[in-house]
Amino acid sequence: MTLIRPAAGTGDARETGRRGATARAVAVLVLVALAALIPLLGPSAALHGTGEAAAPGTGGIAVLRTVLFAAVCVPVGELFVNRPAARLPGAPAELPRSWALYAAAAGLLAAVGLASVVATGNLVPHSPAQIDVGGLHRTRDGALALLEVNAFLVTGLCAVSRRPAAQLWPLAAVVVAEALRAHPGTESTPLVGSALTVVHLVCGALWVGGLLHVLRTLRLWRGAAAGAALLGRYARVATAALAGVTATGVCSTLRRMPADTVLHQLTATAYGRTLLAKVILVAGVALF
Repeated sequence: MTLIRPAAGTGDARETGRRGATARAVAVLVLVALAALIPLLGPSAALHGTGEAAAPGTGGIAVLRTVLFAAVCVPVGELFVNRPAARLPGAPAELPRSWALYAAAAGLLAAVGLASVVATGNLVPHSPAQIDVGGLHRTRDGALALLEVNAFLVTGLCAVSRRPAAQLWPLAAVVVAEALRAHPGTESTPLVGSALTVVHLVCGALWVGGLLHVLRTLRLWRGAAAGAALLGRYARVATAALAGVTATGVCSTLRRMPADTVLHQLTATAYGRTLLAKVILVAGVALF
């Protein structure tokens, strides 16, 4: 019997390719983490020289909304990745410990903080006496804020239950609430804007949350052959999610900025500068 040996260096080449793919994935996650700094550093830079005034507490509110989005991404990513990971041939049985409960707790705190802002007339409260909790249900924004608080409570309960997949329902409620909040009834065609935002947030959560959990899984599996297959399966879905984020972002931009004014507004307005920063980050991520 003649034994056929793999060509010299084949195993090393595969290992090098796997490490390169993982390194690119880590680089993408680093860029996404840098995007989280925009709420801290972005408002003053975006408003500088535009003549636009900053709303009270802009930086803090932006940080709370970033935490809110991250709290959606973590459980969505776990649910998205764990199923194909468990079905891969030859994949290790062990999966990363769930962070869903911690994410729900962080989301709950962020939702409570945002609800307190709404309860004081969209102003940052300086004392508990300023917060009119009972008045939240009387306004549209207040009702949406209460919905998000309750949704994260339910998400936490689902995370520790025997059916963690049930988290998708309260998380979907958070996404819809955010989409409705971002497009009030006074806006032109608000339902169109809300629909675009729902798709934008869902694609973003699958992309970011899935990437985080894939990297955690690869670290746990320590170079198992199934790791490359899992990364490949994620990459195919991530490509579609990135396309969805890009397409909905472009449509939302054109709803706010007529095509003939886009280039001017990208540098002359706060909205345009924020959009430009996001475009640069997405371009870097797409490159990797």
